[in-house]
Amino acid sequence: MSELLAGAYLAKGTIGNVGTPGAPIATFSLVVVPSQHTVTGTVVITQAVQGPDSHIVVQVKGRIYSTGFGNFTQVVSLQGQYVQSFPPPAIGSFLADFNAHLAIDNAWNGTGGFSYYQHQIENVPVASAKKPELV
Repeated sequence: MSELLAGAYLAKGTIGNVGTPGAPIATFSLVVVPSQHTVTGTVVITQAVQGPDSHIVVQVKGRIYSTGFGNFTQVVSLQGQYVQSFPPPAIGSFLADFNAHLAIDNAWNGTGGFSYYQHQIENVPVASAKKPELV
């Protein structure tokens, strides 16, 4: 069983224009298992502008692959769903999709984008919170 988790580590960081007023920021905390090409964890989307989309928590899973060349040595895709409420005056909620794509170096710095209910953020920085930790 331990072979399945060989090389697993924790990656934390952000996707988005941190420091830009009103910009949505996706903060991630992910367990990465390179030997299985899997990524699982949590993404929290925050925005300084108050409203229904100002704090969203999404459980995600995805894939990670090595590119083998260039500055961006890895590509990552993430998918998940979360409960999105209809904007007033409507009543109710539904499951909304979250998707992200990252082109990163081994330290989890690079570029990427993400989408969630009626929002599409592209070509923004990906920044590691710190060096990846072994699990």
